[in-house]
Amino acid sequence: MLTTLVVLLRAVGLICCGSRVVALENLALRQQLAALTRTVQRPPLRTRDRLFWVLLAKAWTEWRSTLVLVQPDTVVRWHRRWLRRRWAWRSARRRGGRPRTDAAIRTLVCQMAADNPLWGAPRIHGELCKVGIEVSERTVSRLVRRLRRPPSQTWRTFLTNHVATLVSIDFFAVPTLTGRILFVFVVLQHHRRRIVHVNVTDYPTAAWTAQQLVEAFPDDTTPRWLLRDRDAIYGDVFQRRVTGLGIGEVVSSPFSPWQNPYVERSFGYSPTDSWKAVLVSD
Repeated sequence: MLTTLVVLLRAVGLICCGSRVVALENLALRQQLAALTRTVQRPPLRTRDRLFWVLLAKAWTEWRSTLVLVQPDTVVRWHRRWLRRRWAWRSARRRGGRPRTDAAIRTLVCQMAADNPLWGAPRIHGELCKVGIEVSERTVSRLVRRLRRPPSQTWRTFLTNHVATLVSIDFFAVPTLTGRILFVFVVLQHHRRRIVHVNVTDYPTAAWTAQQLVEAFPDDTTPRWLLRDRDAIYGDVFQRRVTGLGIGEVVSSPFSPWQNPYVERSFGYSPTDSWKAVLVSD
């Protein structure tokens, strides 16, 4: 009742001010709206309806007096929700850091690194600066590192591929009945897991070891690869002789007997292994 009275008073005021048509139209619309609100509890509002009232509330200070469908606090809540979404979008985490390097520069750096394998990032960076291309050395080094070579084969793959042309050598010590220590040199062929040469000495040297290798493979029977550990006995004399025979050396990593497993397994022993004891007297 109070709302109807207020509408009528406003309509009379508009008529007295000379806005007769606008006042009558406003009165007709409000009467229909009042009838609609009596028949429908709460009509569904769309996003554009909410946006309309949010914008109207910012542009018109008297918007509360004309609001009928919802409470003014609801419009304020819509406005706050819209502000939260707006600032959440504006403060969303963007991709930071330096701008992405131009594709032409990346292609040029990769091509220079491929054409000049011995050039590092400082050299490539210097060449780029000479032609007026401004890029940091850190960026060049990051691009150069991406040029990875094909991965080398694993140790197991190497042994499998070259098992027919691979031999292993190693020493093991044997105590005698009189307390002497003898050093046994063993040459093992991987293809058949067969020991092809064995010899014993009191004082092994690099020259003696190289000679044993010559005796183990006479004529054209030399293998392609020789697998050994990092024992100091394999000195310069031994390495020169192996190179002269056309044999490539494959040296295992320090403290890695598992990389030379076949020859290590063939003579791994303890003092109780009687079959491996060499019983000789002085």
